[in-house]
Amino acid sequence: MTVKQISVFLENRYGQLHEITDILAKAGIDLRAINIAETTDYGIVRLLVDDVPAATDVLIGAGCVVSVNPVQVIAVANKSGGLNEVLGKIAAANIDIEYMYSTVDGANEEAKLVFKVDKPEELEKII
Repeated sequence: MTVKQISVFLENRYGQLHEITDILAKAGIDLRAINIAETTDYGIVRLLVDDVPAATDVLIGAGCVVSVNPVQVIAVANKSGGLNEVLGKIAAANIDIEYMYSTVDGANEEAKLVFKVDKPEELEKII
């Protein structure tokens, strides 16, 4: 399934992540998944939220640099080898993974894998 992911570009300084989560919490926006990638000078926080337009508005309003991009979310049984099986299908289809992160849905014991790939249509077909 394709969903919209918010990426927020951050300075590498103390408290920056808290500022982002505080903005979202005060706006009543629920975080569904979060991933942080960093370099020496800056970081990128990738977010899946329950209300993308509202989250984007409040973050931009707070002066954040934000982008919204499609990513694919795949539900996988939360068991040993679940990720390996999915990655095998992706490798066999010659799909390049730009990045990936995961979260667990405790309600139904599924792992949710979030992928940014070079061929999203192909990924949708093989999964």
